[in-house]
Amino acid sequence: MSTVIDQRQKAGAREWGALAVLMLPVLLVSVNNTALSFALPAISRALHPTASQLLWIVDVYPLILAALLIPMGSLGDRIGRRKILMIGSTGFGVISALAAFAPTAGWLVAARVGIAVFGSMLLPATLSLMRTVFRDDHERRLAIAIWTAGFSAGAALGPIAGGFLLNHFWWGSVFLLAIPVLVAFLIAGPLLLPESRDPHPGPVDPLSIVLAVLAMAPVVYAIKSLATGGSVLQGLLIMAFGVLNGVLFAHRQVAKNYPMLDLRFFRSSRFSGGLTVNVTASIAMFGFLFFLTQHLQLVGGKDPMTAGLLMVPGLLLAIVTGMAAAKVAVTFGVRTAIVTGLLLIAGGFVIVALTDQQSSALPVLVGFAAMSAGGGLATTLSTDLVVSSVPEAKAGAASAVSETGYEVGAVLGTAVLGGLTTAFYQSHLSLPQALSPEQADVAHQTLGGAVEVAQSGPWTESVMETATAAFSYGMQGSSLVGGLAVVVVAAVIFRVLRADRKVRFHDPLPTDRIELN
Repeated sequence: MSTVIDQRQKAGAREWGALAVLMLPVLLVSVNNTALSFALPAISRALHPTASQLLWIVDVYPLILAALLIPMGSLGDRIGRRKILMIGSTGFGVISALAAFAPTAGWLVAARVGIAVFGSMLLPATLSLMRTVFRDDHERRLAIAIWTAGFSAGAALGPIAGGFLLNHFWWGSVFLLAIPVLVAFLIAGPLLLPESRDPHPGPVDPLSIVLAVLAMAPVVYAIKSLATGGSVLQGLLIMAFGVLNGVLFAHRQVAKNYPMLDLRFFRSSRFSGGLTVNVTASIAMFGFLFFLTQHLQLVGGKDPMTAGLLMVPGLLLAIVTGMAAAKVAVTFGVRTAIVTGLLLIAGGFVIVALTDQQSSALPVLVGFAAMSAGGGLATTLSTDLVVSSVPEAKAGAASAVSETGYEVGAVLGTAVLGGLTTAFYQSHLSLPQALSPEQADVAHQTLGGAVEVAQSGPWTESVMETATAAFSYGMQGSSLVGGLAVVVVAAVIFRVLRADRKVRFHDPLPTDRIELN
């Protein structure tokens, strides 16, 4: 008996009200992510963390989040997506309040672990509930476009809200941003959100949960370690351990009658193609942000809040293209729309690769705008492909895979493109002979180190000139590599999604939809 989804039921006021409620945890997570980065200097002054603790304050959240997204998505399918969303929201708020008043750095690291655990319940549940609330194909794509736009809006709001709070209050205020949002959600959620779950979920498989965590966490940690100059041998061993657990996880899912993650999802060109687009766009965006934020603050001399405001036009463009994605795909077809989005992302890289950024931030901001426009278009449609290509009962697991791809892409973007930028910078840095070996080493490591050294002696102009030139070269080199890679992915996606060539959003894809017997 195949699972059949009625996609012709139109949404009413209650359904669109439910979407507004679902946007609250999305805004919460995205604002929280970007606001914290601006609080790190204040946290350092107040809590005096060690270098390792400061690193873990930042890194433990994506590490735990990536490890738990798939188990939590599957758990939501079993116990109810609204239920796990309410649990996650409550826990996120309570732990955020505890984090705001953390007396020590160790306390704050522990709180970030708790925030990640409850945060992993939120995004897969919101995305999978959209599959339940919106049955009509066109309306569901529009809802996902709004969901994506909300995530971008939160990312844009984070630096502004965080900068304002940090200018007027203590560092913990950035964590209290969650409280009013969660209170509104906990009141409105039970009134407007329907409950949905897998009617035949099978038993919970603790071993699969353990294997999923032991697969994702070591891989993400290893990538971060290698990207920050950790031991190569240690990083590769940790990654191998994660891959081994991933293989064991896959074998177990194939053998189970009720797998936590049905690997048959990946047979669908829509599912695997959409996931590839999500990962690629995430790698590109986070890799680009690695050098954009440094360029604005270290080369352009902008304070964090001003740098955040300069990024707002690009982020708003992502919202506009995301909202227009459904109409673009109806007119030109989903495959053409997604490939166009990827080519815009590649175009953003090309703009940076072919221009000199030493005297002006304009080329980088124009490149960021092009990339944001392409990302809004491509990821809105690719996210819908992932969610809609599986039976509704399995929407939580599919949404979790999509979000996991996004998180892994974020780590890879910083590690790969960030690492390339740093490597190009270091290979083209020519420092004055007057610097001591210690100063030269600090300046050689990062652009931030070079700026610090430049301010400590009479060689300010010469160090800044050579450092910004080397960093500009690094941006150009990594952008060239990134642009070429995205073009290759666009060509692959054009072929993989060939079945969608004549399909519009209002037409279901019965030949490519996974059916579970």
